[in-house]
Amino acid sequence: MFPPMATDPSARRATFRSLHQGGCFLMPNPWDAGSARYLQHLGFPAVATTSAGRAFSLGLPDGGVPRAAMLRHIREVVEATEVPVSADFESGHASDPAGVAESVRLCLETGAAGLSIEDSTGEPSAPLRDLAEAVERLRAARAAIDASGTGAVLTGRAECFLVGHPDPLRESLRRLEAYAAAGADCLYAPGLRTREQVAAAVKAVAPKPVNVLVSAPGFTVRELEDLGVRRISVGGALARAAWGGLMRAAEEMAREGTFRALGEAAPFALLDRLFRGEPGKR
Repeated sequence: MFPPMATDPSARRATFRSLHQGGCFLMPNPWDAGSARYLQHLGFPAVATTSAGRAFSLGLPDGGVPRAAMLRHIREVVEATEVPVSADFESGHASDPAGVAESVRLCLETGAAGLSIEDSTGEPSAPLRDLAEAVERLRAARAAIDASGTGAVLTGRAECFLVGHPDPLRESLRRLEAYAAAGADCLYAPGLRTREQVAAAVKAVAPKPVNVLVSAPGFTVRELEDLGVRRISVGGALARAAWGGLMRAAEEMAREGTFRALGEAAPFALLDRLFRGEPGKR
């Protein structure tokens, strides 16, 4: 593991909050310390963890990483970088609002500059929490952040598109408005696919900033910025892209006994130089 970098968490939190005040920034999602260091190397102003990416790296399904292990992972990414880190904190790793508040307190102790709380349950029969319950949990997270005095950015997530709600846009807008009123600093409905959907989300919670997930070709940063989006993330897409490279190479070896895909691997010298902290061309 990389040695911890002595960067004041309060400075990172102030930077992260300021990034949301205007313009649009891209916040990619590493799944371990190495990918976090590489994304920082490319100049991204902030990064965010990905619950799915981390789970897959441990051989678990999304949502399968226990709270203690997720907190260790968030701290690992914070310590590997100097940029602000926002935590994908799933549904708060707790069954009730008091537990959410305690989990948020522990998350802030990792040095995270922000965190998101989603409204999914993980239960196929009832995948979304009742709106009143979801709002109460978000208010508990808000209160915990305020009590900490950290100024960490709280993101409220509406999971309607991801869980197959029959009217995902209408329900997402209803929930995003409620989460904004409950104290969320940034609003996020993963699964928006069209310009009209994005524009509706931005309008619904203005002037609060909106995060848009881009997990496949479609939008560009410029297009989303023109729609009024302040923050863009990619969720588990980079982790899945890495898995795609691994799977292509491994399947070729297993099925054909050849090694052509290894020719697309990143050069050893480039990676070794990067993680030694040595200057050099990419």
